[in-house]
Amino acid sequence: MNIVERYKKSTPKFFKTLRNIGIALATAGGAIIATPISMPALVVTIATYMTVAGTVATAVSQAVVKDDDNTETDEANDGL
Repeated sequence: MNIVERYKKSTPKFFKTLRNIGIALATAGGAIIATPISMPALVVTIATYMTVAGTVATAVSQAVVKDDDNTETDEANDGL
């Protein structure tokens, strides 16, 4: 399965929720970083980490897909 096929398949409910939380983190962090007023360095650093963590969580969550065809895992577990 290539990356395009993976992104076109459906995502499990848990990872949809995690993806939405990641989007919210990235958006909030980006908004704090982009404020035109002077902010303490600690706040900007935390906002930067929020943006990166949100972006990574969103990308990873979107790449997780439901496995509709369990033939490979079923065959592998038959020997156990």
